[in-house]
Amino acid sequence: MKNSEIRALNEAELKQKIASEEEALQKIKFAHAITPIENPMKIKQSRRLVARLKTAMSAMVLENNKG
Repeated sequence: MKNSEIRALNEAELKQKIASEEEALQKIKFAHAITPIENPMKIKQSRRLVARLKTAMSAMVLENNKG
């Protein structure tokens, strides 16, 4: 997901996307702990996506409180 796509989301969509991506990350980590997954870089990519989503959410909250 690109940053432009993330910025296009509203607050409710962003919260929903964060929740779903965190759940997916947890499932990937669990699957990797049981048996190594083919591409362990998926964990890194998923973790970074969650961080970008949370950063966008924080920026949105700050912007709303500022104005």
